[in-house]
Amino acid sequence: MSTAASGDSAPTILVIGASRGLGHAMAAEFLKKGWNVTGTVREGARTLLHDLADEYGGRVQIEILDITKPDQIAALKSRLSGRTFDMLFVNAGIASREPGKTAGEVSTDDFAEVMITNALSPMRVIKSLERNVSATGLIGVMSSGLGSISNNETGHWDVYRGSKAALNMFMRSFAAGEAGRSRAMVVMAPGWVRTDMGGPNAPLAMEDSIPRLVEVLLAKQGKPGLEYLDYQGRTVPW
Repeated sequence: MSTAASGDSAPTILVIGASRGLGHAMAAEFLKKGWNVTGTVREGARTLLHDLADEYGGRVQIEILDITKPDQIAALKSRLSGRTFDMLFVNAGIASREPGKTAGEVSTDDFAEVMITNALSPMRVIKSLERNVSATGLIGVMSSGLGSISNNETGHWDVYRGSKAALNMFMRSFAAGEAGRSRAMVVMAPGWVRTDMGGPNAPLAMEDSIPRLVEVLLAKQGKPGLEYLDYQGRTVPW
């Protein structure tokens, strides 16, 4: 199921949600840059991350996690006991099943599913695994430009927007508790990318976004405090 990460001195990132899409592309890009990668996938079928493990051997470790299940978060914390990562990046997230409906129209089930997956669960993961990140490391989450309250001048995608805005707020609260410490923190807006979630009409290809996004994360290392950045390193208004 998993391939043990090599014991060399290469930096290591833990990518939560690395089976496909943006998370898988991030894992591949970090591997190209000489990092070791531990990535999580849901239990079940073989994923693209397994292909990376075959290609890169001992530099990839695969862990099982559904971030919406607290018992699986606790089990991952136990398995990673004693491990230290240079970066923790939470990528996992979903879109609304009812994207055309406003916040006043959407079903309670859809609202709850998106909020739990996109806002609550990432923070549970971070709270559980923050001690696995080095004191000078980086903690990041995949947000979205749609999470910017200031930039919302068109409406639409209410529930998804709300979930990412909530994630941003929760990260602001987390960062407030980290004030005075040396960790870097970032909420990332990757742009609208052609993925299963982004759809075929998105203007950006994976190779337009992810290599730049990874460069932004690398540049953020060693710079304490929280920033809301896009894949080109530009500050996004909260």
